[in-house]
Amino acid sequence: MDDTRTDAGELAEYGYQQELKRTLSAWAVFAIGFATISPVVGIYAVVQLGFVFAGPAWIWAVVVAFLGQLLVATVYAELSSQFPMTGGVYQWVRRLGGPRLGWLVGWIYLASAVASLTTVAYLGASWLHMLFSDRPLSPTTHVLLGVLFVAVALGINLLGVNPVKHFLNAGILAEGVASIAVSAFLLLFAHHNGFGILFETLGAEAASGGSVLAGFLTCLAVAGWAFLGFDATTQVAEETEQPRRSVPRALLRAYLFVAFTVLLTGLAVTLALRRPEEAVSGATADPVFTAVTRELGGWSEKPFILVVLIAFFACAISIQTYIGRAVYAFARDRQLPFSPTLATVGPRQIPYVSLIATAVLAGLGLLLGLNGNAAATLIAFGSGGFYFIFLTVAVVALVARLSGRWNPSAGRLRLGRPGLVINALAVVWLLFEAINIAWPRAELAPADGSWIQVWAVVLVFSALLVAGLVYVMVVKPHTKLPESPTTQKAEAL
Repeated sequence: MDDTRTDAGELAEYGYQQELKRTLSAWAVFAIGFATISPVVGIYAVVQLGFVFAGPAWIWAVVVAFLGQLLVATVYAELSSQFPMTGGVYQWVRRLGGPRLGWLVGWIYLASAVASLTTVAYLGASWLHMLFSDRPLSPTTHVLLGVLFVAVALGINLLGVNPVKHFLNAGILAEGVASIAVSAFLLLFAHHNGFGILFETLGAEAASGGSVLAGFLTCLAVAGWAFLGFDATTQVAEETEQPRRSVPRALLRAYLFVAFTVLLTGLAVTLALRRPEEAVSGATADPVFTAVTRELGGWSEKPFILVVLIAFFACAISIQTYIGRAVYAFARDRQLPFSPTLATVGPRQIPYVSLIATAVLAGLGLLLGLNGNAAATLIAFGSGGFYFIFLTVAVVALVARLSGRWNPSAGRLRLGRPGLVINALAVVWLLFEAINIAWPRAELAPADGSWIQVWAVVLVFSALLVAGLVYVMVVKPHTKLPESPTTQKAEAL
């Protein structure tokens, strides 16, 4: 029996037909994961904030976040090996924790995913402006350029899976130049600080009331953004060849390769800055751009901006890809208003209505940028939702292991007893980091921001959770789920 028929047969066991085009190779899935996590988007977004709150010692917050998220990525890899379906966390929690909890997780996940697209578009808009102008970027122009970012990502996704693969390959090439090649150059030829500086704060704790620990925790909350997106690989499982094997491998490989690149870039930039104290004070607004262009020369400014911009576009395209699939999976199970429309698959075998709907929502989220610099707020907002999801999935997986509802050995990725230990450690890490990210910090809000922006993560996701609970109680979407032999067996346990 060929692989395609086997994959479709496994999908049928869960009650679904093969509607999406199964053409993604293991490399293509890796590309989606790599572009979504994106070392350029991750590190370039947090390096400035890292210096402001922890000084050169900010790099250790990145190390901690990497190790913590590696535990989570391993749990996700095990789950994706056993449940090779589009929908990822929604599908897993629905089957292991029950349909009501699955719905709530899917609901928060969609909100967080849209927020991440908004954040990448907002951050990428700054680089797009730098490519064409040296003038200060006004809030209105910033938002409009962010909308352009979302529109381009949507347009490319509507072309179909194959064009997306080509753009993501270009993004990986750009990431390699902007991160690995540039970092190697800085380490070899622009090493202006000794390794001892990695243990200094240069007075950055002043931004956190004089507390080095508070500054490091703030930096750790921001650093969590750099290791989001590895679950994007799970959203294209129904478009992947041999997903039980390809998806978890692509997930872990993408995560580890991006993590290596992020740490390399962070180290290279920190050691290359001639005046790191200016990055701490804010006088150097963009430490990465400053370090690179000063060492390579003025000629490198526009080419470097262009390469970084390609990486940002690839990230936005990849995020748009997996958000559309997540909404499609949710709507296919009749879990959303207008589900039949949102689950529509077009001639190119893509969920085009879901793609359009999520692009509109991400564009509306950019309106937050009209109130000055919203980068820190958007990063905290995007990270907060994902870490809540990470925690819920890890807890559900751990409880399912211990209660016998889930036997990880049934998947292709078999970790045995170490898998249980990793799962437990992931829960501990995520409980800490979720609280750390949600903690209200005035220093992460715009200078003239209100208390609402300080409490944005807690307020918004509390409102989403309450709205989700009301929807579950009133509409009862879990009663509309299609039945399958697998679902019946799981829910009978």
